[in-house]
Amino acid sequence: MTVSLPLVVILGFFAWGAVKFLGVRTWIVVVIALFGFWLSQTFMAPAIESGTRSGVDIINGSHD
Repeated sequence: MTVSLPLVVILGFFAWGAVKFLGVRTWIVVVIALFGFWLSQTFMAPAIESGTRSGVDIINGSHD
C-alpha cells in the first residue's frame, strides 16, 4: 500500500511534536518556517531541491 503525503504535512507533525513533547517554543518553529520560505527564493533553491530529491530517492530506494 502506498500512501502519499505532502512534505508540509510531515513537517507539521514534527513541528507539533517538537512543541508538544520537547518544549520547543512556537515562535522558533515559526521563524524556522519563515526562513525556509525565504531561503527557497535565493540562489540556494536549486541545490536544496536537488539534495531533497536525492534524499527522498535514497529513502524510497528508487535509483534512476
